[in-house]
Amino acid sequence: MSDAKVVVVGQGYVGLPIAIRAVEAGYDVVGIDTDKNRVDALAARTSYVEDISDALLCQATETGRYRASNNTDDYEGFDFVIITVPTPLKESLPDLSYIEAAARDIGRYLRVGATVVLESTTYPGTTENLVVPILEETSHLQAGRDFHVGYSPERIDPGNKFFTFTNTPKVVSGIDGPSLAKVIELYAALVDEVVPVSSPKEAELTKLLENTFRHVNIALVNELAVFAHELGINVWEAIDAASTKPFGYMRFTPGPGVGGHCLPVDPSYLSWEVRRALGYNFRFVELANDVNDHMPDYVVRRLMLGLNSRNRSVKGSTVTLVGLAYKKNTGDARQSPALRIAEQLDALGARVLGCDPYVEPHRLHADVELAPFDATTIAASDAIVVITDHDCFEYGLLEHADAYVLDTRRRLEGRRETL
Repeated sequence: MSDAKVVVVGQGYVGLPIAIRAVEAGYDVVGIDTDKNRVDALAARTSYVEDISDALLCQATETGRYRASNNTDDYEGFDFVIITVPTPLKESLPDLSYIEAAARDIGRYLRVGATVVLESTTYPGTTENLVVPILEETSHLQAGRDFHVGYSPERIDPGNKFFTFTNTPKVVSGIDGPSLAKVIELYAALVDEVVPVSSPKEAELTKLLENTFRHVNIALVNELAVFAHELGINVWEAIDAASTKPFGYMRFTPGPGVGGHCLPVDPSYLSWEVRRALGYNFRFVELANDVNDHMPDYVVRRLMLGLNSRNRSVKGSTVTLVGLAYKKNTGDARQSPALRIAEQLDALGARVLGCDPYVEPHRLHADVELAPFDATTIAASDAIVVITDHDCFEYGLLEHADAYVLDTRRRLEGRRETL
């Protein structure tokens, strides 16, 4: 068991699982978060991350080796610090202010021999060209000579019961050989397999490549779904048939849009860096953004047509959105297409009900009324849209609903209208 101290900056969907796993590996861990509500919840042993149960959080706390804090003095004496803060887009440009703030806080407590690892998704060059200079300026120490720095892209998939943080291979890097060795030392204690690459730039690009690949392919099937519907072709049947090919094909399915941090944001970091550094447009990313960003508009248009076929308008209708999170079996509503659909329906004069047992109410817009997924809600609805197909919903209730039903996830197996 190690007596080293690990600080994990950010206690969200990425940071909290890492912190709890580090406790299991024997480290003394402090989870830093600026959100006092989160810190208070963790102190009360209440988890807001589906992958970390209350029982698991309680076990970690009872070891005496985990606590959450919003006090920067708790950086004091760290051996390793892992940065897992948000990197959103602000007016379509990368917002690295959270990374910058974390690096300044860390620099004030940085000591000789310590290791700093960035996990937040960002463009290639951030670790060496942004984080290192801030750490050096704040600490008056020199990276490589006095302390170690590396980058390891997060690969946590919320709600995935098969591939967890522990059994998913971890890409790791360092600014030099000794830094890489320290990063490997840290993560080798936390995960089953580490995958070293030659520098932080390659590791940063790895994450962007993974998400851009998904983003582009999802955009492909989304656009196919739009055109196939207009042509009177069942795109889902074609996808099923193509999926029987054992080589040269990977299954992707259409949906109401993309959400979370990875797909709506990460590819744009790569596109921005290519334009900034090289002056080129990353056309695949920009096209994928255009297609995926407009899928919520398409869902609303299909809903309008469905209601029109029943001699009803959106204005004055009660529309129930089934699933508000961006991903099934999670409560993460960041960039969720459901929220953009709700905004449009509200602007068109609809009453919008939302069914989702996972999403925290304060994460929703005021134009969504939370409602239980039950016969009463269904009977009160003029239209129902399945947006996020949580396993907990009793989909049989929709089989004989009088409302117009649009199933954007094919959860009803084609027995209702799909994208």
